[in-house]
Amino acid sequence: MKIDRKHKRILEIVNCQLSCSAHNLDHVLRVYNLCVLLAKHEKKVDLDVLIPSALLHDIARVKESQDETGKIDHAVLGSEMAEDILRDLKYDEEKIMKIKHCIIAHRFRTGNEPETIDAKILFDADKLDAIGATGIARSFMLAGQFGQRLVGNESMDKYEKENVVENGRLKNLSKHTPFIEYEVKFKKIPQKLYTKKAKELAIERLKFMEEYFARLKMEISNI
Repeated sequence: MKIDRKHKRILEIVNCQLSCSAHNLDHVLRVYNLCVLLAKHEKKVDLDVLIPSALLHDIARVKESQDETGKIDHAVLGSEMAEDILRDLKYDEEKIMKIKHCIIAHRFRTGNEPETIDAKILFDADKLDAIGATGIARSFMLAGQFGQRLVGNESMDKYEKENVVENGRLKNLSKHTPFIEYEVKFKKIPQKLYTKKAKELAIERLKFMEEYFARLKMEISNI
């Protein structure tokens, strides 16, 4: 990974903010690499906007996870934190505003739709890292972190009514499971992506997940 001085400083700052296993610096760098890949298939991409956006997109993730009120949206707070960091690094105001938009629009449930190609690429790259073999690994990292079971016994309707709040946050992470995450989120990802290349990759990754979770459910049922 070749990065310039500003990007290196951003990585140092981000690394100090991240401690969540599934949203650590490894995730950030995978999203960065996916952004670079997707950018090759699109026109008029501004890498001076896209790269800092990728590196900063989850800077407030830990703060959201630690917020017991459920009011913090890491995409919104992250865009605000990024503004101060970018200004300290002497980014011009136009770039800062574009980067903030990418960050605030990268989350599924934030209510801010990606409007630029850079924001759409970041959104797609972040979602791609949530599916496929990597997505399975990350879901079980979170399951271990919060003491989740493999498969819950209650119906999905009952689960969503009792454990999901209006902004998509979960009331009790220990009641969540990788299988529920697959059913309520992962399966919907391909249809929500913006770029052609990301959709192609997502379909391939989701097929692997479908086979895995079907096998997992079968094995658990046979016990």
